[in-house]
Amino acid sequence: MLEVTSLGVSYAATRAVDDFTFKVESGEAVALLGANGAGKTSTLRAVSRLIPSDGTVRFDSADVTKLPPQELARRGLVHVPEGRHVFATLTTNDNLLVGQTARNKRKPLFTVDAVYDLFPALVPLRKSYGWSLSGGEQQMVVIGRALLSAPKLIMLDEPSLGLAPIVVKAVYRALRQIKSEVAVLLVEQNASLALSLCDRGHVLLSGRQMLVGSSSELSNREALMDSYLGHGVEESSPPPNGVPEFRPAVVSERA
Repeated sequence: MLEVTSLGVSYAATRAVDDFTFKVESGEAVALLGANGAGKTSTLRAVSRLIPSDGTVRFDSADVTKLPPQELARRGLVHVPEGRHVFATLTTNDNLLVGQTARNKRKPLFTVDAVYDLFPALVPLRKSYGWSLSGGEQQMVVIGRALLSAPKLIMLDEPSLGLAPIVVKAVYRALRQIKSEVAVLLVEQNASLALSLCDRGHVLLSGRQMLVGSSSELSNREALMDSYLGHGVEESSPPPNGVPEFRPAVVSERA
């Protein structure tokens, strides 16, 4: 469904993403893992054409590398960025309905009522304005709005960031239902949370892919994951010899 080849992103002299190749198949949930500054958000922004990048992006077998973000959304590649961008002066219900503007002619997988079923906390807030919602409520709204655009693949950037544990639990409960209908590309700093949802993951460090494997493979190597997520080693240090026991990505001394 989504094929990204040799993706590169630069900010002035800084290489934020370097030669990253990955794919997301139909019906699959894939996690991008890494510490702050690993290149996760830049990857999503490059795929959705919000920032310039090198490499090739193909979606639904078509080369979409040069298409604008709004055209990608119309084709079903929908990005839910970090920051919960609700419309402050629209009600919860109207915020949700905005998502329908990108649906094009695709048959919706989720109705407005289905979104309220996914996020029952929003039901009494139908007429509340966006500015009055809590961070968790806003996160539910932006995910629901994306679902109403009839996505074929939904890209989520740090959906748990800054939320109380009980709200994170509610959001991820909904995401588990969503992944049965829509392919998911998830950026999440909480590795264990992401791997509990996704089928497989890619670990990034300083913009380069360091490991790739199934969620069970990555979850069973907690100490190793801590190292590559930036908790156990300095980012300038090379990886330990022979570390990747499963489908290792190419490791460079630059890592």
